Amino acid sequence: MTPLNRATFLPALATLLVPLAIGMIFFYAPLEKSMGIIQKIFYFHLSLAGAAFLSFFIACVSGIMYLLKRQRIWDARLAASIEIGVVLTTLVLISGSLWGRPIWNTWWTWDPRLTTSLILWFIFASGLILRSAIDEESKRATFCAVMAIIGFVDVPIVFLSARLWRSIHPTVIRSAGIGLESSMLVTLVVSMVAMLVFCAALFHLRCIQHQQESTVRDLQQQLQL
Repeated sequence: MTPLNRATFLPALATLLVPLAIGMIFFYAPLEKSMGIIQKIFYFHLSLAGAAFLSFFIACVSGIMYLLKRQRIWDARLAASIEIGVVLTTLVLISGSLWGRPIWNTWWTWDPRLTTSLILWFIFASGLILRSAIDEESKRATFCAVMAIIGFVDVPIVFLSARLWRSIHPTVIRSAGIGLESSMLVTLVVSMVAMLVFCAALFHLRCIQHQQESTVRDLQQQLQL
């Protein structure tokens, strides 16, 4: 599939899947007995978290590939994945607080899962600040690549935190498997697929934009010579 076809296909597919997922969350999946309507946040929360982890994985791989090949395309992928990952992690923290308030009776607790997730947000948000603070293209890309590789170490820590330490946060496997009815599990799968397709569309568009920005900078430098 050509880049042009992906640029139109992925947004179109996301336009179909996202409303389908939202409809299934509110009209197909049954209400959870103890939590009620607030449990619906679970589908958004877990889908956002999964897509955020994938974004940071792509950032890590892109950082490694940039250090090896020094090609702009990998820096564009690195920048796009960090941007998307930070936005998704922000939404994960917000949706988690909204879900936790009526269940835990507090907006925030220094639970291991929440704390490591906040650290993850700070690491990659710092990466965005770093990109805007350095003008030299190669130095900016190198520093961000190193930060993305190091920062990804926190992703498995976040995932395993509820198992490694005493935590009130439910584990993913327990929540997504045994504790869900079949209709809930189907809704969760559709929600995660919709989120991944939506993020893939954003990623592809942002990569194109970053490459176009690099081309414009090259043209400006040539005109100044």
